[in-house]
Amino acid sequence: MNMEEVQSVSERYLSRCEGLIETVRRQQAQIGQVADWFAGSIAAGRMVHVFGSGHSRIMVEEMWPRYGSFPGFNPIVELSLSFHNLVVGCNGQRQAMFLENVSGLAERILRNFVITSEDSALVISSSGCNLVPIEMAEGFQKRGIRVAAIISVAHSEQSRSAHPGGYRLQDFADVVLDTGAPVGDAMVRVEGLRTPVSPGSTVGGCLLVNCLKAEVAQRLVDRGHPPRVLTAASVVGREDSIELFESAYDEHSRRLARLYEQPG
Repeated sequence: MNMEEVQSVSERYLSRCEGLIETVRRQQAQIGQVADWFAGSIAAGRMVHVFGSGHSRIMVEEMWPRYGSFPGFNPIVELSLSFHNLVVGCNGQRQAMFLENVSGLAERILRNFVITSEDSALVISSSGCNLVPIEMAEGFQKRGIRVAAIISVAHSEQSRSAHPGGYRLQDFADVVLDTGAPVGDAMVRVEGLRTPVSPGSTVGGCLLVNCLKAEVAQRLVDRGHPPRVLTAASVVGREDSIELFESAYDEHSRRLARLYEQPG
């Protein structure tokens, strides 16, 4: 009997997720390389710029700010590209998907920031084929900083790029990290349903982001710059938790202020 005939659909999904963990585990060298760059930017008092459109904004917010996170990351999230909950009507999904492929929007976003060679960047896009993430990565590279990309390699290779030159996000990345999600992202077949359900790119993406976060934290500690980590009161007590949050937010403000000092 086929094992998939025995497993429930949720068990099959979890089995697929175990495969995503293995895919991430095989990328330790690439994760370490990217963590070196990110730790260098943060230790220099600069920022790691993190961008994702569509559902990739989930990984941006996973990086910072949330429990177990620390300052040094600049989350770039455009609501026009990622505000999904209304679905239709004003601020609907159709508009967001349209804007995600408007050339020039990435440059208008980057125009807001003073980016130096000490910065670095992480751009996330499951397909790697939408225009704004591609142009964001291209814009970062033109500004002389290292770019890491998180994509689903299998899905990207089978997807058509919206870039007029056929370029994909990985063409403007110094290191590519693979979520391990399959073509089409959804990972589970349900009997009687023509198309699969339950995507995997968010799981793989969050695994990668948190591996990076842990490796960056280790490197900052090794350099003598232990980060201020947002930590729950249930772990460190109410007073320490408040102090960590306030000091981390203050540090983020100071770092962010440098990005607005001499725009243009």
